[in-house]
Amino acid sequence: MRGLVMPRWPGWRHLPRESRDTIFLICVIAWTVLPHAAHLPGWCVALTFLVLMWRTALALTHGALPSRWIVMVVLAVAAGLTFWSYRTLFGKEPGVTMAVVLMGLKTLELRARRDAFVVFFLGFFIVLTHFLYSQTLPYAIAMLVSVWGLMTSLVLAHMPVGQPSLRQAATLAARTAALGAPIMLLLFVLFPRIGPLWGVPQDGISTSGLSNSMKLGSVAELALDDGIALRLKFHGDAPPPEALYLRGPVLSRFDGVEWRPRPPVATMPRVSTMGVAQLRTTGKPVHYEITLEPLRLSTIPVLEATVTPPSIDGVFVYARPDLTWVAERPLFERVRFEADAYPAFRYGPVRDDASLDDDRALPGGYNPRMLEWVAAFRRAHDLDASDPDAIARALLAHIRTGGYTYTLDPGTYGTDSLDEFWLDRKEGFCEHFAAGFVVAMRALGVPARVVTGYQGAEPFPVDGYWIVRQSSAHAWVEYWRRGVGWTRADPTAAVAPDRIIRSRRLAPQPGLIADALSNVDPALAERLRTAWEALNNRWNQWVLSYSRGQQLDLLKNVGFAAPAWEDLALLLISCLSGLALVAAAWAWWDRRRVDPWMRQMEQLRRALRSLGLPARVHEAPRTLAVRVRERLGDGADALAALLDEFERQRYARGAATRPDPALTRRFLSEARRLRSTTA
Repeated sequence: MRGLVMPRWPGWRHLPRESRDTIFLICVIAWTVLPHAAHLPGWCVALTFLVLMWRTALALTHGALPSRWIVMVVLAVAAGLTFWSYRTLFGKEPGVTMAVVLMGLKTLELRARRDAFVVFFLGFFIVLTHFLYSQTLPYAIAMLVSVWGLMTSLVLAHMPVGQPSLRQAATLAARTAALGAPIMLLLFVLFPRIGPLWGVPQDGISTSGLSNSMKLGSVAELALDDGIALRLKFHGDAPPPEALYLRGPVLSRFDGVEWRPRPPVATMPRVSTMGVAQLRTTGKPVHYEITLEPLRLSTIPVLEATVTPPSIDGVFVYARPDLTWVAERPLFERVRFEADAYPAFRYGPVRDDASLDDDRALPGGYNPRMLEWVAAFRRAHDLDASDPDAIARALLAHIRTGGYTYTLDPGTYGTDSLDEFWLDRKEGFCEHFAAGFVVAMRALGVPARVVTGYQGAEPFPVDGYWIVRQSSAHAWVEYWRRGVGWTRADPTAAVAPDRIIRSRRLAPQPGLIADALSNVDPALAERLRTAWEALNNRWNQWVLSYSRGQQLDLLKNVGFAAPAWEDLALLLISCLSGLALVAAAWAWWDRRRVDPWMRQMEQLRRALRSLGLPARVHEAPRTLAVRVRERLGDGADALAALLDEFERQRYARGAATRPDPALTRRFLSEARRLRSTTA
């Protein structure tokens, strides 16, 4: 255990090179492993960092490395803990866990250069594993630093002589990476995309987002999430905020507690047009582009009423009669598509039929007091189901004047939740008002249902993209009118008009940092967040969302009439061949270059030969200095001293990166003086 006690730090420059290089490599490993702490078992991270601290102590004290038996015992314990954590040793999570442990344990076996190479390339593998969990810009920057650090360690391992500085090795690593960057960029742009190259299905699912069902309070919980749900870009004039309804799941079935969509009919054809919805549009369409973050469900939020199917590579998208677009599977990766929407529309059956039965039904035994209130409300206002518009106006007026409060924290309601909300507490979020409105409409004989999705966007778009956050999640209502079809009503607008007209969402209390920034400058936190989100959007658009379609568009721009993947491969091979020829020419030219240290040393050898002294290529400067003193005596001490100085400049700790031309001039001058003296 004494080896685990960290000795006093002597200072970076006072460390022997082996200790310095080892500690630098351990720091790089720690940096590379650290992001895994968010999703790997705590024992794995603790064990790995404990091993790294142990290896650091051994490097500082020049202690002996542990025997292989100790390493094997620790590895066996780690394997047992991995099996205990996951009940298997196979799969992504156990594999990454064992790779991280092996990375730490391998540092205890750094006995030869080949052991170091194993650590380097295991480190590169660990870098790749991070992108199985996250492909965001911060992760990419962190892993870029890791790659640079690993390449610096690799360069140091190939510089066995002297005491090269870390700056020198890091500069060489950066230069080497820069030389490889064109090939990397070429492969990224032209290598054919096969499937979701940048997405891993089971990891792309967002932790929050719209659900395929709704209980009172579920949308309010989602509204606490300020993460980005999607981005909109309008090609032309943008609709006003009150028209920005992004339609998600439509919920028709109510069991007294939870709202759910009507299940699909097995015999219903999956069509790729909105004709089945009996859609009737007026006015001009809005052409827009949407970048959608990974979803937890297959219903695609789109602007009402979108008439063109979202075009997503490798995914079939079909229309449902409730005006929603549904993918054949949940979208586990970020997608981008363009579509057309008509803000002015009507849809649905114009005559009463069996398709409206679910939208009239109410479960028995739930919310009895509200049903009694609805009956009294009907009598008081002389309402009739034949005029659903009059009923909707009366209910909206009641919400507006009935003392209701729009809040993110309405509290928990019991079994008869609508009784408590509508008649007692009168505090709720959008889903409370939508659910109460639909139940009242159904109790009055009018078909009605809940629609969930998003409403509104950030009022000031950045770089042309309107940001829709999870906190913009919303629930509204549709009721049916004979001869017209489905009509939208938004009870939230009655109690909180700013939420709909100006997209002013309720916001939770800010965190400590955001609160501090707001106290310094109220707009500073918002500007910083906006700038960061714009940068993230560029990363998503240019890197993560770079698709096969964009590759083919690129080929069209360079002259291919009908490009295919074969053209893409041909262009890639041609570019790589051209780069190979350029590299060959560079290598030919580089072979003819002479290292400046070698050039300086050759000048010194020629000067010594002019004095009649043999100076062979393989002889070191100190050897030549000894020969000068033996052959030329005390009068040549200055010349020998200059050879010793060259030795120090070239090979001593903290050696210069380039030779000193003043030393060459002094040496040649001293050699001329000796020649004239001996002549």
